[in-house]
Amino acid sequence: MKEKQSSRLKIALIQSTLHWEDPHANREMFGAKIDQIAEPVDLIVLPEMFTTGFTMSPANIEIEEGLTTLNWMKKMAANKNSAVVGSVAFHDNDNYYNRLFFVRPNGEYEKYDKRHTFTLAGEHEKYTAGTERLIIDYQGFVICPLVCYDLRFPVWSRNTENFDVLLYAANWPTPRINAWDALLKARAIENMVYCIGVNRIGEDKVGHQYPGHSSVYDPLGELIALSAKEETIIIELVKDEIDLVRNKLRFLNDRDDFNLSN
Repeated sequence: MKEKQSSRLKIALIQSTLHWEDPHANREMFGAKIDQIAEPVDLIVLPEMFTTGFTMSPANIEIEEGLTTLNWMKKMAANKNSAVVGSVAFHDNDNYYNRLFFVRPNGEYEKYDKRHTFTLAGEHEKYTAGTERLIIDYQGFVICPLVCYDLRFPVWSRNTENFDVLLYAANWPTPRINAWDALLKARAIENMVYCIGVNRIGEDKVGHQYPGHSSVYDPLGELIALSAKEETIIIELVKDEIDLVRNKLRFLNDRDDFNLSN
């Protein structure tokens, strides 16, 4: 009998500078970077607010740019036969959201609105916070995608649905990068998942520096990949590795039951 192969998920993490409040330039730039991915991948991950940078002036962006970017993501997903995920400043029903889209190769998509808006920068005054997590089944993996500041809140990231991957799209600045590194590792260990963080690099228009540190940790918190330069990182996740760890170390069986409330 032929032995069943484990599910594998090949992911491209695009760590890049961003053009400030210029969706067209950013789509052009990321389109070129996606075209340069030479090997087949299952998922392409872009940073938080990848079309604008972390702007607190969403009204500077034309309202239709959100839908234009969603359609662009659909095109990229179809061209590469790969899912594409990232967040954008999105206008919807008279509100702005920091909205993450997970777009599948067939054009179907799911959305997640950032739950924890970054009050230190006044994000809560400009963007409406989300209220529900998104859990995605894709290519044999269960994925929970979140956005930047969500990383600081372990209850919101808690693995209550037995997902395999926690994924954070971010604009995480240099002064607090030690927290980024530590919390990504912690989220991997406590949830027994692959934990992925995709950050931007460079300086934005308001003077914030971003060092990258896009990284991947395995379910035991071992570092698989880390980058501090502008590049596309290709990694492959193996479902059997999650199952082996969880079967040997049954820590998730002892997790607390709780209900989230707003």
